[in-house]
Amino acid sequence: MRSAARLIRAASRLRPQGPLETTTSRFVSSRKSFPVLNGSLVREQANSDETTNCISLRTPETFVQSRGFSSSVSASLAENGEGPSEQGGPLAEYERRIASGDLKPGDKYQEDALRALQALYDVLHSTAEETGLDKSCVEKVGASSGSWFARLMPKVQWNPQPAVRGLYLYGGVGTGKTMLMDMFFDALPNIWRKRRIHFHDFMLGVHSSLQKTKNQSDPLAVVAEEISKEAILLCLDEFMVTDVADALILNRLFDHLFRRGVILVSTSNRHPDQLYEGGLQRDLFLPFIANLKSRCVVHEIGSSTDYRALTVAEQGMYFVGPDASKLLQLKFRQVTNGEKAEPTTVEIRMGRKLQVPMAMDGCAYFQFHELCEMPLGAADYIGLFEKFHTLALDGVPKFGAHNRSSAYRFTTLIDVLYEHKARFLCSAEASPVELFEKVLPISEAPKQKRTSSRSSKTEDADILIDNDLGFTKDRTISRLTEINSSEYQEDHAMAYRI
Repeated sequence: MRSAARLIRAASRLRPQGPLETTTSRFVSSRKSFPVLNGSLVREQANSDETTNCISLRTPETFVQSRGFSSSVSASLAENGEGPSEQGGPLAEYERRIASGDLKPGDKYQEDALRALQALYDVLHSTAEETGLDKSCVEKVGASSGSWFARLMPKVQWNPQPAVRGLYLYGGVGTGKTMLMDMFFDALPNIWRKRRIHFHDFMLGVHSSLQKTKNQSDPLAVVAEEISKEAILLCLDEFMVTDVADALILNRLFDHLFRRGVILVSTSNRHPDQLYEGGLQRDLFLPFIANLKSRCVVHEIGSSTDYRALTVAEQGMYFVGPDASKLLQLKFRQVTNGEKAEPTTVEIRMGRKLQVPMAMDGCAYFQFHELCEMPLGAADYIGLFEKFHTLALDGVPKFGAHNRSSAYRFTTLIDVLYEHKARFLCSAEASPVELFEKVLPISEAPKQKRTSSRSSKTEDADILIDNDLGFTKDRTISRLTEINSSEYQEDHAMAYRI
């Protein structure tokens, strides 16, 4: 008994000391940098008293130096004596798409972002065992814990090392952020612990898990453990914080996730410093921004294309004018093969039910007010598109101060529809650009008197100055354009095998 007690006391002394969240800053500051050269990771000898390695993905400039290409990817790589990584990666896929004609060469903004993604890709391959990305390595660690002595050891959360900085890609609409991140994600081995998810869906999952763990002493720690068990690499598309509840959750959630070695890759329309700008209790959100910038390389993707100037009419699915509603009804009958649509009720998320005025064969028909003037949100829209692949929306109005909440719901609806590759038919009061012409970010109305931190009233009573909606509208306009393109319709048909 005394011998066993001594073993237990000895094991307890092996418990990690101090908070785990300090690991990255401590490791980075205590050793030399690890440069990335030609896609290969160069390790330098650590001090003898340190037992863990750290890889630091440095600034975007470091990535630019590690790979170079200009108007022609392959030609410029050849000039620099470089080539695609032996492991492949997003660079190889980008070259393939250019060669096949799917992409046009010469987009320097995408090429710059691709350098950063390829550098991260190469580092992840070099550190897959240490970070815990490779499931087979994690399983070996778990198997080794079955000895009688290991069972006496206190249970400690395995904090995989080295700590690799992720990547935060931000820029305007239509710059290819999502496409490039998906290239990066798809190129990584399927056996790795990785997850790609839209930010809306991610936060809905977090809220759902919090409901199940609300009786725990620290529900967010439990949720973070569940997430990190599934994925060490987390790719979030369209990081956008507009809700105070999400803002307060994110700080502590990602503190727990980063402690557990989670690596974040994200796309967004906003620089980290602009996230949740002007939001309630933003001071409580600021530590998350600092943590995010510490854990991720921040890279801007520029654009030479103004998608706000584009108009939609290509596929005959967006109807404007006095007969718009009648034309929409005819189109709906066409896509349902003339079958009679009937009212129905569908169960969506968290036990909620949604009344569908007309439904037939995966197609749903709503009046605008039934989806965007009711107390519905992203969870409801996600549930809707889990049941239907086509939405017809009748009577989309112009947006302004009089219908601010409806404008927010409409932009969320289009985001969710786009993410699900659903088909969209609508009748509207105006073209996509004109729908939002009275919605402005604060930067575009500097002389207007603001009545709050996020919105204001002007001499034109219907002009809406709203920082979040002013940025989000550009994405919505761009997506309404793409949704009505022949390429999107082909992708929709393939996704749903129509």
